[in-house]
Amino acid sequence: MIGSLRGVVESVHDGGCVLDVNGVGYLVACSRKTLDRLTAKEGAQKLLVETRVSQDAITLFGFFDAAEREAFRALIEVKTVGPQKALLVLSGLSPSQLAAAIAAKERKKLSEVKGLGAATANRIIDEPAMQKWAVGRATPEADGLGGIALAVPAAEGGEADAVSALVNLGMKRPEASAAVARAAKRVGKDAALEALITEALKEMAPR
Repeated sequence: MIGSLRGVVESVHDGGCVLDVNGVGYLVACSRKTLDRLTAKEGAQKLLVETRVSQDAITLFGFFDAAEREAFRALIEVKTVGPQKALLVLSGLSPSQLAAAIAAKERKKLSEVKGLGAATANRIIDEPAMQKWAVGRATPEADGLGGIALAVPAAEGGEADAVSALVNLGMKRPEASAAVARAAKRVGKDAALEALITEALKEMAPR
């Protein structure tokens, strides 16, 4: 199986590229974001590769970094989300943006990804394995995008206090922030701190 390739981009087409590795052209399917990063530089570049074997084909999927490959692997485990739909998702959202949308259950944001649709977006968000994957990945550092704003807005006032309380209880901050944000939508941002924490804990409980 092929784990990575290093070569020069020979040509780019809709949904992928041909990577010339020592005179051999490998047809690799990629997200739009990976293609943009590949074409932004000249010379030989490395692509991480996921090899998928079916009855009638061997397909190579290329990723600019490990974060995107991990997101791809998680997405294709969701029922009815195959490799091509996974690439659609990753063409529209970086791994950290995807994790933030899943953690905050932003269904509209995910459904707006071109070619995805509301039904598939809901299936991704409601998949327990995707919720688990999103924990700890909803940060700019998770996919090398330091300094870029997250999809989950920063908590303020009572929400910030609720997040701090959950973190002190051992919760991870991205997960706590997303849970408090969802709780605040239900009980109101001006709700008592205790009410916010209680509702946020309900949000974080296994379903």
